[in-house]
Amino acid sequence: MQDDHDSGPEGGGPFRRRVFYIPGYDPIHPRRYRELYRKEGAAQATLSGYTLELKPKRVRGPYGWQVRATVEGRAVETDVEVLVWSDIVRHSMHNSIPATYAQLVHTAWAYIGSGALFRLMRLRKGPIIAALYPIFALLLQLVLALAVGGALWWITRTTLPGWPGRIGGFALGLAVAGLILRWFKRKDGKFYAYYLMHDYAFSARSKGANPPELEARMTAFRHTVTEALTGPYDEVLVVGHSSGAHLAVSILADLIREGLPEPRPALSFLSLGQVVPMVSYLPEAKRLRGDLAFLSTRPELTWIDVTAPGDGCAFALCDPVAVSGVAPEGQIWPRIYSAAFTQTLKPETWEALKRRYFRLHFQYLCAFDNLPGAPWDYDYFRVTAGPLTLAERFAGRPESKGRIDRAANRFTTVA
Repeated sequence: MQDDHDSGPEGGGPFRRRVFYIPGYDPIHPRRYRELYRKEGAAQATLSGYTLELKPKRVRGPYGWQVRATVEGRAVETDVEVLVWSDIVRHSMHNSIPATYAQLVHTAWAYIGSGALFRLMRLRKGPIIAALYPIFALLLQLVLALAVGGALWWITRTTLPGWPGRIGGFALGLAVAGLILRWFKRKDGKFYAYYLMHDYAFSARSKGANPPELEARMTAFRHTVTEALTGPYDEVLVVGHSSGAHLAVSILADLIREGLPEPRPALSFLSLGQVVPMVSYLPEAKRLRGDLAFLSTRPELTWIDVTAPGDGCAFALCDPVAVSGVAPEGQIWPRIYSAAFTQTLKPETWEALKRRYFRLHFQYLCAFDNLPGAPWDYDYFRVTAGPLTLAERFAGRPESKGRIDRAANRFTTVA
């Protein structure tokens, strides 16, 4: 194997890329993303007729891997690193059952009291249904637990007369209600009520401002990306998925403000399944709104946004800058494209997936079995392991006709 610098762009070797993947609000170990890339990349390579294999990582970083591929007739080497903040996510989820219900009240008030929820409904109803689901699910769980507990209390007090029946019935009813609530929490891998509640509460607790521990981690991420820009690469690509997209916006905005090294590789940003408005519509999301406005005018990078109307958890085809009400004069980014699940997946595949809402939210990172074959079709593995930069990959492709850019945000002040 050649030395890193010998195989760089000036050495005439393979196309070299560094990818930084920023997950959404996900407590799971980053090995999940490696296995997803390995499995789905192999499937897409077979479907599309190129070669792709994973190797152990060669660069510094907490978690990553290398991809070697031959795509469109050229060898490519990609070093992928997951920018890990799952520990922060896990810490934010360590709430007791009563604390989670208190969190529910606070989060509902943050979105309803500020008017954000009703304004977000003007953009896409899917993400709002996803946001309301944990509220109704948790309340339903509470009502069910209290109903069963109350019934046991009533039966016990009517069976045992006097204070023994009243006190014993109350204690029994309370204990059973608690057991039911704990059962629902243990089974949240099926219901996702607690998970989604913690997700929306994470942003709502500071009304859209980043908590200090997240700001510190984002600073570390920025330093990591900056270091890569001095390396022997043709492209440095930042991929922000779901909530990771708005983290990437602020990281890249700070990176450009700080000053980019010269010379440097192409700097690219791919946002996937973004939920930016869920944060930018909150009153204290001033930093994010300012970063959106700043990044949207910068020629130093290419920003492509890919969503799909079939993804009910994302603000599909919404320009995150424009809909946030901060589009400046001279906006050039992002360019908005649809992954068009109903067209890029075979009918039988779409039928099997269309009600698996969380699985669809990760489809951007998976194989598509019905790609028409045009060179600019969205293919995550061509983007991350192909011989074209993001700008070259999407050059000449018109934006999706369903692009939404109407501003409905009440809060447009920026930091």
